[in-house]
Amino acid sequence: MSSINWNDYIRDVRDFPKPGIIFKDITPLLAAPHAFRAAIDQLSERCSVLGPIDAIGAAEARGFLFAAPLAYTLGVGLVPIRKPGKLPYATLSMEYQLEYGSDALEVHSDALKPGARLLLVDDVLATGGTIKACADLARMAQADVVGFAFLMELTFLGGRSRLDDGARVISLIEC
Repeated sequence: MSSINWNDYIRDVRDFPKPGIIFKDITPLLAAPHAFRAAIDQLSERCSVLGPIDAIGAAEARGFLFAAPLAYTLGVGLVPIRKPGKLPYATLSMEYQLEYGSDALEVHSDALKPGARLLLVDDVLATGGTIKACADLARMAQADVVGFAFLMELTFLGGRSRLDDGARVISLIEC
């Protein structure tokens, strides 16, 4: 497999979703089959160090884009973590802070079994609020978060420091 220059597939969009934010747009990567495949293959390879996992959890919506093919590749189930009101069954809920506001996430109350080994996946690790909320939901369900995987980590925002010390953080790209 040839080396991928990830900068060719990720563009900066200034002042989105509000002034002062530089949004990392991954749609060029998603549109390039060879780059998207390379991202999933490399994430899958790096996640193999976590040992056996039972499921992948991912936050709506961009996290789904990486979690679904990663779950398929690793042969495990996918647990969608959604915005309030999107899941039809009983849910666990968690409010959290974003770098540009607040939000909430929900997961079906029976989606994770106590003791399940869970990998949490999202597209970007920024301040860590979204993925920390996912980890808090997993803990509410008594699941064991064994790792976090991201396409990209914005290291200057320090999101890694908000994550569990015992779980491994895997980032394909660090900015």
